[in-house]
Amino acid sequence: MPKIRVVVAEDSLTMRRHLVSVLQSDPDVEVVGEACDGRTAIELCVKHKPDLLTCDLVMPNMSGVAVTEYLMSFSPLPILICSSSFNRGEVFRTFDALAAGAVDVIEKPSSETGDWWSDHFRISVKQVAAVGTAHSTALRDIGDQIRQQVEAVEKRERSRAKDDQPRLIAIGAGTGGPAAVRQILLGLPHDLGIPIVLTIHANLPFGATLAEWLDGQSPISVSFAEDGAPLPERGETRVLYAPPSVHLVVEGERTHFSTAPARHGRCPSIDVLFESIARDVGPAAVGCLLTGMGEDGAAGLAAIKRAGGRTIAQSPETCVIGDIPAAAIRARSADEVQDLDDIAAALVRARVEAMLR
Repeated sequence: MPKIRVVVAEDSLTMRRHLVSVLQSDPDVEVVGEACDGRTAIELCVKHKPDLLTCDLVMPNMSGVAVTEYLMSFSPLPILICSSSFNRGEVFRTFDALAAGAVDVIEKPSSETGDWWSDHFRISVKQVAAVGTAHSTALRDIGDQIRQQVEAVEKRERSRAKDDQPRLIAIGAGTGGPAAVRQILLGLPHDLGIPIVLTIHANLPFGATLAEWLDGQSPISVSFAEDGAPLPERGETRVLYAPPSVHLVVEGERTHFSTAPARHGRCPSIDVLFESIARDVGPAAVGCLLTGMGEDGAAGLAAIKRAGGRTIAQSPETCVIGDIPAAAIRARSADEVQDLDDIAAALVRARVEAMLR
């Protein structure tokens, strides 16, 4: 089996040597280039065509965001961002890099980091490198089959009353989620008139800053949900984001936090949020499942559909990693499968069609 060929871009010599040493200790990985600045990183990627680039954000000549934007335009490959979480500005640049096409982010090690970090880094490199093959070949190969499955899904008749217009939109995402959610929010009208609840798989400290980053990127207000707070009124357009490390649930038209065990290894969990919305909002809910790894969210989307709500899944071929929506599609839980570019329009259409019933 061929080794995973990696270019490491990091301006700190000490950190770069550490990253290279960790990777070289894995027999499945080969470091084919080291770059101390952004321009060299691009040159090495164009020359060696590696399977993956690990990229610092703050580098001479070109930043990690600029490197990501260039490579995604002219020589695309999977990129793993190595970010310093203690710098608020760098956390924001991390999300800019994810929006530009980077696959995932990992926090740099520190003097307090234990041996677990090396294993975490090697696993992350392998997962992100797999995007280059799994996403572009396997998922593309099953694209036609998925579309046939979707076309075969029978249209369920809905018995909603006219005042059963969408009360709440629920969006769940994993890897690739920040960029996907940003694109959807930019495509929605600021006066959509439906509150949105949002869960993205993002660990501390990146998850703690993601709401603020999205709020700065979107014409729609994005803020953390609050424990025990009432849902926004009908007609109000606002995004409530699930804080990291707790589950967000909706009960009695209020948002609550739950410290229940992780689902599918995720906390917050998309399934936990979606299932609570199915119980509380039922046919007035719209569930939207986006890019991500694993299966968290598939069961929750099915629960919203069983409750009479409308369900949308991102087409796996437009995902960074299509595992999550593909699992929902296989389970016939998605009323619609939409490319990322079309999801905002699908959410608007769900509101308009409900008003016309």
